[in-house]
Amino acid sequence: MYLHADSARCSGCRACQLACSLHLFGENNPKKSALAIIPHFPEPGTFEVRTCTQCGTCAEVCPAGAIRQNEQGAYYIDAGECTGCLSCQSECPEQVIFSHASLDVPIKCDACGDCIAVCGMDALSLS
Repeated sequence: MYLHADSARCSGCRACQLACSLHLFGENNPKKSALAIIPHFPEPGTFEVRTCTQCGTCAEVCPAGAIRQNEQGAYYIDAGECTGCLSCQSECPEQVIFSHASLDVPIKCDACGDCIAVCGMDALSLS
């Protein structure tokens, strides 16, 4: 199961990023979300949504074995096991594992789906 995004439907409102940071950290901070909204302006004038495809590359490269799958098959980072080496971030093919100065471990989507409920453009879904 992974979060699928239809970038053509994205308006760039970033409500998904707010919902994500609220889920992961209880904070209204889009810089602590696990998906990326990339504006392409002035041309072609669209937003690109990048999400984790749950490919497992991050788990394969993690030297500490801190990235595991949950019951739904989504990969997550065990903060207690993570050493903060950021190997997962540098190897992520979708570039959707993020670091934040206030955190010791990287941020990764756990396919919770909270972002789907707030997307007014129906650009997100779980597949």
